[in-house]
Amino acid sequence: MIIFGTKGYIYQLAILTLVCGQCGNPSAHTLRKRVSKFTLFFVPLFPYSTKHYTQCTFCGVEHQVPNEQAEQLLAQSASQAQQGIGQQHGANPFAQGGQGGQPGGGNPFSQGGQGQQPGQGGNPYQR
Repeated sequence: MIIFGTKGYIYQLAILTLVCGQCGNPSAHTLRKRVSKFTLFFVPLFPYSTKHYTQCTFCGVEHQVPNEQAEQLLAQSASQAQQGIGQQHGANPFAQGGQGGQPGGGNPFSQGGQGQQPGQGGNPYQR
């Protein structure tokens, strides 16, 4: 008795901000790859089908994307991630001194936080 069949795997590749073709909202879209594999005795042997999809997180509509366009979207998300890492470096809103180097802004729990004068309000257990 030989047992064979198929099994599907879904891989999430990226999350992109795109304008949805269905609802028209600029929202996050997940780029997913669906791979179907042939199995023998419940062991996946080789893929026989690979398809790419984007799904709108606002309305839930799913669109099939050609492989070339999926590779372009993946490269676009990688470049956006690299740009985002460079822009976020050193922008900790909870750092002492507040956000963007402005004294007193950002963290309300720091010394002399937003609208607090030393010795007034704040933490009654702090000396």
